[in-house]
Amino acid sequence: MATLGLALGAALALVGFVIAFFLWRRKGAAHGLRALAWALVPLAAGLLGLMHSVVVFVSSLFTIVATMVFNPIVWAGTALAGLAVLLYFVSGFMKARGVGVKAGAAKGTSGEGARETEGSPAPSQVGGGQSAQQGSGGSEAAGGGDDTDFGDIEDLLKKRGIE
Repeated sequence: MATLGLALGAALALVGFVIAFFLWRRKGAAHGLRALAWALVPLAAGLLGLMHSVVVFVSSLFTIVATMVFNPIVWAGTALAGLAVLLYFVSGFMKARGVGVKAGAAKGTSGEGARETEGSPAPSQVGGGQSAQQGSGGSEAAGGGDDTDFGDIEDLLKKRGIE
């Protein structure tokens, strides 16, 4: 069994050496050396006695894929996983645009705070953002509150014609 693995590793390495030679001539020494390094891997695996494990691994992968392709239950599971991913992204887009979100729930999300700093407030914030900006400016002047980017946000709002 070890000699079969060594023979397979040597055959794969020989194919890799030929590919490395042509890459060296066509694209230069850097590409040729990289291909040569990869070509030595199957030979090393054959010398270490690992080719049998590699063959078992690859045949197991083919078996799993072939089983999955012809199994309708796997297709149903794949469709459900795809539907779950689609619904997740659709809900994210809806939350970002304020569609389907109740008024009290929209204020507590952290995604809208990040949207303000990008300079594109959510549609639900355009009206409410004006009074919040004015209110926070008044509290900063009176109490000397924190200086967290409210000046930048006000500049961005003024730049877009929102005051």
